[in-house]
Parts: sequence; structure tokens; C-alpha cells
Amino acid sequence: MHIPDGYLSPQTYLPLYGASFVFWTIALRKFKTDLSVKHVPYLAMAAAFSFLIQMFNIPIPGGTTGHAVGAGIVAILLGPWTAVIAVSVVLIIQAIVFGDGGITAIGANCFNMAVVMPFVSYWVFKLVKGEAVAGARLYTAAFLSGYTGLSISAVVTAVEFGIQPLIAMSPDGRPLYAPYPLEIAVPAMALEHLLLFGIVEGVVTILLLKYFIKHEPDLIYAVKEN
Repeated sequence: MHIPDGYLSPQTYLPLYGASFVFWTIALRKFKTDLSVKHVPYLAMAAAFSFLIQMFNIPIPGGTTGHAVGAGIVAILLGPWTAVIAVSVVLIIQAIVFGDGGITAIGANCFNMAVVMPFVSYWVFKLVKGEAVAGARLYTAAFLSGYTGLSISAVVTAVEFGIQPLIAMSPDGRPLYAPYPLEIAVPAMALEHLLLFGIVEGVVTILLLKYFIKHEPDLIYAVKEN
């Protein structure tokens, strides 16, 4: 799901840089005031986990890749604003150091995976779990949070691809950036994540939540917020 350079027009990636910058600014302010010293090591661990899980990339049509992200479980454990920071740091390092995702697309990749996914995952978890603090409903909420967050993030990415032929064409009508229209980009991205990567994300979210419920129940931000 890392978008490379050359697939998004400036009309797309510049506004997404701006949107991501707004979320980074708010997240950093909240980080300074809301995150306790005890949780700082967990922030580093969350970033390391997200970095590791994203290394398992599978190329898919549309010039991008599919993979789990880990943003959902980070949002559940540490809150969505902390997840914005953790996942954004990972994506920026991947782009600059490893060439995984383009430099011009950093804003778009961060918006898709470090903004959209954490907030969708967090609110799906809160909505589904209700007042539950243990049991099947909690784990169902965890699965759906990871699954839905990743799937929505993939669809948002697909829309960014799909609008390129509409907004950036050469004088003879050829696409200058991503060539696939919405009717190709959206199904290609959505199906891969609905049928495979979203399930992986959901299972990972359940397993890690079970671990933290057993060993660090006081850490779980989305449960403490009841």
C-alpha cells in the first residue's frame, strides 16, 4: 500500500502533505501533554512492530503493494493520536532510507496508513465493543477494527490512484501519473485487502490485544476510555 513516486500528481500529493501536517501537529501536541513517561517505551515498540509487519510486502496491480500495517492495534493500545506519530515515523523512515514508498508520496502514505487507519480502527473498536472489557465481543471488536481500518485505508489509496486519469492528462489525453481509472484501481485494491490483508490485520490485532489484556491490562487506551 506504499505509493511510489510518479503515481500521484502534485494536485493530489501536495494537499495530502498539508492534511498530514495538520494531523502531525495536533498529534505532537497531544503526545507532549497526554502520553506518560511509562508509555514512551511502548511508543518505540509500536513503531518497531509496525515497521516489521510492513516489511512483508506483496506487489498488487496499480503500482503499489499489500501488507498489514499494525496501526489498528497501536491505536487501541496507545490511542489514535499516538498511532499517528508511531506509524508516520515508520513510513518516513521507510521512504527515505529504504525507498519503500516515494518521497513525494510521504504525505499520502501517512494520511492513508497513519491517519485514516488508526482513527477508523479505533472508532470501530469502540463502537463494536460497547461496554465490554473482556470476552468474545471484545475480540470481535479487535478483529473488525484491524480488518475495517486496513480495508478503508486501501480504498482511500485506490481512490487517490483512480482519480489521476481525471485530473492529470497530457494534451493528447494520456494519463500523466497512475493510469488506472477508479473502476480498476478500487476493485484491485479493495479485493486484495478484503480477502487477505485485512484478515491478517484483524488476526494480528486480536493476538496482540489478548497478550496485553493478560500482561498489561492497564496499558490499553481504548479500554480505559470507557
